[in-house]
Amino acid sequence: MAQDKATFAQQKQQMATGKGFIAALDQSGGSTPKALRLYGVEESDYSGEAEMYGEIHKMRSRIITAPDFTSAKVLGAILFERTMRAEIEGIPSARYMWEKRGVVPFLKIDKGLEDKADGVQLMKPMPGLDALLAEAAGTFGIFGTKERSVIHEANADGIKAVVAQQFEVAHQVIAAGLVPIIEPEVDIHSATKSEAEALLKAEIAAALDALPEGCDVMLKLTIPSEDGLYDSLADHPRVVRVVALSGGYSTADACEKLARQPRMIASFSRALAEGLFRQQSDAEFNAALGGNIDKIYQASL
Repeated sequence: MAQDKATFAQQKQQMATGKGFIAALDQSGGSTPKALRLYGVEESDYSGEAEMYGEIHKMRSRIITAPDFTSAKVLGAILFERTMRAEIEGIPSARYMWEKRGVVPFLKIDKGLEDKADGVQLMKPMPGLDALLAEAAGTFGIFGTKERSVIHEANADGIKAVVAQQFEVAHQVIAAGLVPIIEPEVDIHSATKSEAEALLKAEIAAALDALPEGCDVMLKLTIPSEDGLYDSLADHPRVVRVVALSGGYSTADACEKLARQPRMIASFSRALAEGLFRQQSDAEFNAALGGNIDKIYQASL
């Protein structure tokens, strides 16, 4: 499914103005066993990496094909690379999401985090990124990407380095014809969370001001301690949308905090899958997922 200009424009409009949220279905190798355990699949239920990824794909497919997983409330979804390469009901996953559910597909491109330095964790190198981006856009019809760093402390040098790296990757993504979701997560348990968020906002604002016209990005940020902190970033002409990560909060807590942020919508992973189990009947599973989707949707309005 080669990406064409009309489809891209339609997807960008949906992401910029649509009511709803982004589902994060991009657990990678390190977080997959935990995601499966929460779903009721123990490590003894599979053998080796291939079977593990097979189980997580079954879970993701069950979510994506559920009745409530449509653009009525879910604007987009972030996929892991293996999910992009896999199929749902015989159709490539990203194509299935857009054509059958109306949900805009994104791809997680980061390769994990470096060790902590200067109070932050930068992204590891991403060898072969240009080739991956070309394949994502041209073969699979991916609209955008997502790349995550983590900020643990209000360290000015560390936060500057995080934002510089994020925008360097963003330029590479934009050059490939995709829209990057820049994700400098602030640890919700940080003792200096508020101070870190103020520093982060200033660095992002400066980087956005330096972007030329036509180079548009999205931001995925931890729900801030100060309500409305990121409203001015959401109004920046280079920003398509500002979305919130749940950061380990429960669904109820994340939704309650997000509802106080008028210019942010959700991009939740753990909160979306809370209370979902492999052992549930389809009716039970769909009801539980539908309840989560509705809560997150309402908090995103």
